[in-house]
Amino acid sequence: MDNSISEPINEVLEALNLDETLSFLGLLLLVSPDLGFIMMKSIYSNILNQIDQSSLRIYEAHVGMSSTEPVINTYANFRDDVLPRIKKLGYNAVQIMAIQEHSYYASFGYHVTNFFAPCSRCGTPDDLKSLIDRAHELGLLVLMDIVHSHASNNTLDGLNMFDGTDSHYFHSGSRGHHWLWDSRLFNYGSWEVLRYLLSNARWWLDEYKFDGFRFDGVTSMMYTHHGLQMTFTGNYNEYFGYATDIDAVVYLMVVNDMIHGLFPEAISIGEDVSGMPTFCIPVQDGGVGFDYRLHMAVADKWIELLQKKDEEWRMGDIVHTLTNRRWLEKCVSYAESHDQALVGDKTIAFWLMDKGGKRKTIETENSADMYDFMALDRPSTPLVDRGIALHKMIRLITMGLGGEGYLNFMGNEFGHPEWIDFPRGDQRLPNGEIIAGNNNSFDKCRRRFDLGDAVYLRYHGMQEFDRAMQHLEEIYGFMTSEHQYISRKNEGDRVIVFERGNLVFVFNFHWTKSYSDYRVGCLKPGKYKIVLDSDDPLFGGFKRLDQDAEYFSKEGWYDDRPRSFLVYAPSRTAVVYALVEDELEPAGGRD
Repeated sequence: MDNSISEPINEVLEALNLDETLSFLGLLLLVSPDLGFIMMKSIYSNILNQIDQSSLRIYEAHVGMSSTEPVINTYANFRDDVLPRIKKLGYNAVQIMAIQEHSYYASFGYHVTNFFAPCSRCGTPDDLKSLIDRAHELGLLVLMDIVHSHASNNTLDGLNMFDGTDSHYFHSGSRGHHWLWDSRLFNYGSWEVLRYLLSNARWWLDEYKFDGFRFDGVTSMMYTHHGLQMTFTGNYNEYFGYATDIDAVVYLMVVNDMIHGLFPEAISIGEDVSGMPTFCIPVQDGGVGFDYRLHMAVADKWIELLQKKDEEWRMGDIVHTLTNRRWLEKCVSYAESHDQALVGDKTIAFWLMDKGGKRKTIETENSADMYDFMALDRPSTPLVDRGIALHKMIRLITMGLGGEGYLNFMGNEFGHPEWIDFPRGDQRLPNGEIIAGNNNSFDKCRRRFDLGDAVYLRYHGMQEFDRAMQHLEEIYGFMTSEHQYISRKNEGDRVIVFERGNLVFVFNFHWTKSYSDYRVGCLKPGKYKIVLDSDDPLFGGFKRLDQDAEYFSKEGWYDDRPRSFLVYAPSRTAVVYALVEDELEPAGGRD
C-alpha cells in the first residue's frame, strides 16, 4: 500500500512550521523502539508546566431520548427540563450526541447526512442556540459529539456520490468503505476534504458557540485497519507503521491546531482505544493536539469483572487498568457510556441486578430483583444490596483513579433499568431471514428520570450518591491534583487505599468481611473526617459508620506512608476522608 504523504498534507505541515524532529510526523517516520523513548522524553519535558488544572465532569446526553415519555424530545424541553437537572447533579459540562443531521435515528447520530445542519427532529437551529445559551447561563460547558471519521452511505441526502463518483470526498474502492459501520471513509489527503471538515469544526464553534468537541471514531481514522480485529499491546510498531493513515493523523493535528488557535478555551476530546503516543500533546510540541483521551479500557474492564465471581476480582488488576495511561496525557474516564446502554449490551446496574445477569455468586439467582425489589416499602434482597453497593464503589473508584475528567451517560447515575432500543421495524436480510423489530416503539428510547427522583425507590439513593460524588470533586478538585499515591491494594483483604490531593480513599471490596481498627497510610499529619460514605442511608447504605467521628494520624511509616490512622472499613463500602484543615462541607448534598 502506498503510504506516502499527499501534497496538501506536505503543505499543511510547512504552514504549521513544526520542527520535524519534534513533530508527530517526525516520530511517525523516524521512531524505533529504542529511539522512541528518547524522543518522547524530549517532547514531554517541553510541556511539563503547561498542564491545565481544571477538572471536567461530563454528562453525556442525547436530546431526542431525554424525555421521560416515549417520544422524541426537543431542544426546548431539554433546555428547560434536563439542563437544570445536570446542574443540580454537580456536572460542569454536557456532551450532546446526535447533533449533526442524520436520516437514520437508530444510528445514534453517527451516520451523518448533513454535517452543517443540526438535527431537525429536535427543533430549529435557533432552538439549539437557545439550549446552548441556557447551559452557559447555568455555568455548564457544552461539548458536541462531532463525527469526522465517516459519513452516511446515503446518496439522496448525503455526501456519497455527490458528483456522481465514489471519490469526491472519500477514498474510492474498498478503502472508502467501512465494512462494519456500512459508511463512507473520508480522504484526508484531499484539499476539498480538509476545507470541508475544518470549516465544519469552526462552524459549530463560531455559529452555535459550542465549547469544544468529542471527536468520534478517531482510532478508525488513524489506522487503515480502523482498529478492527486488532489488539493494541503498546508496541511502537503498532502505532508507527504502514497501517497508520498519515493523512488522517495530520488532519487531526491541523483541526486541533485550528480549534485551539481560534478558540483558545475550547476543549478537544478524542475517542481513541489504541493508546497512540503524543495523542494529548499540543501540536506545537509535536503531538496530535487533543486535550483529553477517552479512557475506554476502564469500561471494558468493569464488564469483564462483572462476569466473574467476586472472589476472582483482583485489586491490582483494577488499579492497573484505572492508572494505565500515558504520562502527562489527560484522560476522561468512565465506568460506562452510551455504548453499554444500547440493546445487546448491558449497563453496570443491569449486569449487577438484572434477572438475566447470572452473576456468579451465591447471592444471585435468575431473579427479577431489579424490577421487583427497588421500592423502599418492601425488604431488599442480597442481589439488590450487592448491586447498589458495587454500583457506587465502581463509579467512585473510576472517578478517583481513572483520569483528569469523568463522564456519565444520562440516567446511568441512578442505575437506569432496561437498555436503549431505538424504534425499528422488521428487517429482511438478503438471504430472506427476518430480524424482528420492536414495532417502532419508543418505549425503551427514553430516560426515566422519574425513577431517580422518586424518594420511595432505591434508585434515588444511587442518584444522590452520584450527586455527592460530583460535588465532592467540585469542592476538593481531586481529579486534577498533582498528588496521587496508591498505598494499598491488598488481595487478601480486598482493600484499595489511595491518596489524591488531601483526600484518602478507602475501598473494601470484600463481600462479607468488615475490618475494625484498620490502619491506612497517609501523607499529612492532623485530624481527618469522613466527607463521603457510600454506606450513608441517604445513598441506600446501612449506616455502619459514625459521620461525626474524628480520625487522628499517628507518626510512623505504614504502607510506605510517613503516617497512618485507624478506620472501620465495612464490607462493600467506599469512604473518603479529608484533613480537617481542608474540610468545607460534606458531600452529602443534604438540603
